[in-house]
Amino acid sequence: MNSITAHKTVAHFDLDSFFVSVERLGNSALLNKPILVGGTSSRGVVASCSYETRKFGIHSGMPMRMALQLCPQAIAIKGDSSRYSKYSNIITEIIKEEVPLFEKPSIDEFYLDLSGMDRFFGCFKLSNHLRDKIIKETGLPISFGLSINKTVAKVATGEAKPNNKIEVSRGTEKPFLSPLAVNKIPMVGQKTALTLNRMGVKKIKTLQEMPIELLEKAMGKTGSSIWKKANGIDHSPVVNYQERKSISLERTFQKDTIDVTKLRELLIAMAENLAYQLRQGNKLSACITVKIRYSDFNTYTLQKRIPYTSNDHSIIKITKELFDKLYNRRLLVRLIGLKCSHLVGGGHQINLFEDSEEIIKLYQAMDKMRQRFGSHVVKRAVSMEAKTLGRANPFNGTAPMIMAHRRA
Repeated sequence: MNSITAHKTVAHFDLDSFFVSVERLGNSALLNKPILVGGTSSRGVVASCSYETRKFGIHSGMPMRMALQLCPQAIAIKGDSSRYSKYSNIITEIIKEEVPLFEKPSIDEFYLDLSGMDRFFGCFKLSNHLRDKIIKETGLPISFGLSINKTVAKVATGEAKPNNKIEVSRGTEKPFLSPLAVNKIPMVGQKTALTLNRMGVKKIKTLQEMPIELLEKAMGKTGSSIWKKANGIDHSPVVNYQERKSISLERTFQKDTIDVTKLRELLIAMAENLAYQLRQGNKLSACITVKIRYSDFNTYTLQKRIPYTSNDHSIIKITKELFDKLYNRRLLVRLIGLKCSHLVGGGHQINLFEDSEEIIKLYQAMDKMRQRFGSHVVKRAVSMEAKTLGRANPFNGTAPMIMAHRRA
């Protein structure tokens, strides 16, 4: 066993059907009922579903109309992102009080690095204490898995659900994983699972027995990563969580301008760029800020809290509203900027409470084109006149990401 992994202990905590559970806290009549949370229009998408609906084949990301066809008796509820954020923050504070190093990859899950704590408390005992405390203080069900790394811990959590816990003892990672379906591996999505199934690989045990070279030949680096995870190998660290994160773009003009049309076009281009970077970083923003610096060097900002999102049209809409309110001095403009802040990890790339299936597919297609041909290959017509913007730094989860100034 690798010496790095041999001394690591990682717990993965995941709230069970988080959005549904929060809705049930406020309405006990929803207990034990089939619940769908998400866009409630005929073109909406399921953001979260109760366990009562899953036996009908319903899952998050499914079109709401399809889910209601599969389970006509289900109760559809439009999500309330502010309430979900409130409970997520409460749980974050509870964990912060107990654990020195933890990562928050999304609004409802956490990785805890408990390495070395066995000598003081016992890692399973500490995890169990933390789970009991979260349930007592919030009333929300939560599951955890405990193992030597993030991959095995996350898989263990999935097997523990709903509202339970599993410890995978050191040295038993491969036997624990082997009987499970390949789609239980965190990085294996529907398409990858289908590719593996076509190769005759349905169980993780088959992956464990295959030569790594065979998977590399068939799937490249992805195949190598899948093979390692199937064998319980994962050296990725728990990245320390910091709440204050933001991404931003600013443009300082070589010559001050009063061309309002061009300013709006530039802001729209910035909004598109930042939204794409959010999705690439698997992040959601809950606050948009517009910044204007006039020729007299006076600087003004205006911000607005919004439901968590990473879609272009929501961010563009708020950006234009803020600019129209903020730009009122009719002076030459020296600098203009846009910032997305209050970021959290987002399992859903765009707003599943409001956006249609068509919008989701559109953004997925646009992002694929950008990944293949460059971030500026797809633009709205209104932003075509704006000069090319710099590409944002990758999200690393450790510090705010600020765009460098570029002179037009």
